[in-house]
Amino acid sequence: MAEATIGSRAGSAPWFLSAPALLLFLGLLVIPLALTAVLSFHSFDGTRGVLPDFTARNYLEVFSDPYYYEIFLRTAGLALAVTLLSVLFGVPETIILSRMKAPWRGIFLIVILGPLLVSVVVRTLGWAILMGNNGLINAGLKALGLTDEPVRLLFTMTGVVIALTHVLMPFMVISVWASLQKLDPQVENAGLSFGAAPFTVFRRVILPQILPGILSGGIIVFALAASAFATPAILGGRRLKVVATAAYDEFLSTLNWPLGASIAILLLIANVIVIAGFNRWLERRYAQVFEG
Repeated sequence: MAEATIGSRAGSAPWFLSAPALLLFLGLLVIPLALTAVLSFHSFDGTRGVLPDFTARNYLEVFSDPYYYEIFLRTAGLALAVTLLSVLFGVPETIILSRMKAPWRGIFLIVILGPLLVSVVVRTLGWAILMGNNGLINAGLKALGLTDEPVRLLFTMTGVVIALTHVLMPFMVISVWASLQKLDPQVENAGLSFGAAPFTVFRRVILPQILPGILSGGIIVFALAASAFATPAILGGRRLKVVATAAYDEFLSTLNWPLGASIAILLLIANVIVIAGFNRWLERRYAQVFEG
């Protein structure tokens, strides 16, 4: 009897220890999302506001309007472009950083992670100043003789992609850095000692070992880019809308909270589908590799 009591206490101990975190998770994430989902099924009237009637008209409006198709496709393209650029620049940057000696490694790591230490609004306003017609970027291009007219970067997709890549690249660096810390340098040296070219060693030895970090960083960057609000709102302006800014406008401009909630829920569902599908694909690829 005593052993059964001790066993039951031991089995319930993890639940008691994780209860505060679970309650915090429920209170700050699950419950607000559930309330937003319920709100998305309410009706809306321009004169009376949110009505207690339940309807799927908000979702039908989003699915049937080409305007929202364009916004969702633009958001997907933006997130994909930022993710690819983060991989293209973040992975070599992290490899170079890992091979630096102290104290330069710590200094450059702080520089790379610096964007995470500054408010997203401050960072975006800084980029707006740099990308203006009279900003530092255009002034530099003119000084080098590369252009006579200012290059239009503000209120364009190019400017938003550049700023978001700068903001989100540290997440890629952190993920790849964690994988590089597990990499045994002797394995790379063994490949070089057998006469393999440096690029071959990178492709056959280093890349497979840091691939999980690249993929996890890509998932984080994609999700954050797809749901970004401040940077597209400030640098993209009113015309270049993404899903987050469209939901914001429905909430605070037209006051159509149910439609804004339905847009937000659809963005969440799209993110979950992409991330879950990507993870599933990765599991299958790794299973094929290990089986082979």
